[in-house]
Amino acid sequence: MENNNQALRKPPWLKVKANFGPVYGEVKSLLDELKLHTVCQEANCPNIGECFSARTATFIILGDKCTRNCRFCDIKPGRPSALDCDEPKRVAEAVKRLNLKFAVITSVTRDDLADGGAGIFADCIRQIRRLKPGCLIEVLIPDLKGDTHSLNIVIEAAPEVLAHNVETVSRLYPKVRPQADYRRSLDVLNYVSKSSTGIIVKSGMMVGLGEDLGEIKQVLADAAAAGCQIFTVGQYLSPSKEHVPVAKFYTPEEFDDIKSLGEESGIVQMVSGPLVRSSYLAHDQAEKFRQKANF
Repeated sequence: MENNNQALRKPPWLKVKANFGPVYGEVKSLLDELKLHTVCQEANCPNIGECFSARTATFIILGDKCTRNCRFCDIKPGRPSALDCDEPKRVAEAVKRLNLKFAVITSVTRDDLADGGAGIFADCIRQIRRLKPGCLIEVLIPDLKGDTHSLNIVIEAAPEVLAHNVETVSRLYPKVRPQADYRRSLDVLNYVSKSSTGIIVKSGMMVGLGEDLGEIKQVLADAAAAGCQIFTVGQYLSPSKEHVPVAKFYTPEEFDDIKSLGEESGIVQMVSGPLVRSSYLAHDQAEKFRQKANF
C-alpha cells in the first residue's frame, strides 16, 4: 500500500556514488553544443554519472515537452515545440563523435503529430547508419496511439531493438498513466513481434507504485504472450512530491524472484534489479539475448 503520510526512506542498495569527472563534463558539453536532450538528464536518472562517464547516453528526441502527463515521469508536460527536422543529423553526429557501438534513442510522446514522431525516429536510424556504419540501434518508442502505419515507419527503418515500455500493471494505469492504455501497449509489442523476425522486441516496467506480486506476474505473462524477448524491471523513484509516491522499496532478493517469474513466463532475457532502467546497459541486454536465443 502507498505511504501517504511520509516518504519512505531510501534503502542503502539504491544509493549511487557520484561520478561526475572530466569525461562526464565532456559528454554534457557535446550534448549542449549539438542542442540534444537525453533521458538521463530529463528524467533525472540515477545512473547518469556512470553512463556519461562511459561516454554513452540515451538520446531523447522530439523536444523536451510531452503531450501526456504521466504521474511517474519527470519529463515536463506542455505544448511541444515545432518539429526539428535537423535533429536526426545532430543525433547521428553525437553518435559518431562519442564513437558509440550501440545507440539508444527514445522520445517524449507527441500526440500532436500525425505519425507520433515515427518519421523522425526512422530518420535518426538512417542518419546513424550513414555517419556511423556498424553501430547497433535501439529505439524506445511511445505507443504512437497504436497506429500501425506509424509503427511500420519505424519497423521499416530496421533498428536492431524496438522497445516500448508497459511501465506498470493494468490496474494502476488510470492513476499512473491516465492517457495511456495497457492493452494498447501490449498490442504495439505484439504488432512489432509479428511484423518482423529480425528486430528484437523489448519492454519494461517499474515496481514500487502499489502493485502486488500477482499483478507483476500477469504483466510478465502478458508481455511474453505479446512476443517480448527482453524485459526490464527496476525500482520506481518518485521525482517529486507532486508525483506518485513510492509505495514500496523492493529488495535485491525480490528483484531476483521477479526475474525468475519472467523467465518462467517465457521471456528470454530478464533484467531485474533496483537500479535497472530500460536503456541502462542496453547493449549488454541485447548481447546476452543474442547469445541465449542464438539470434
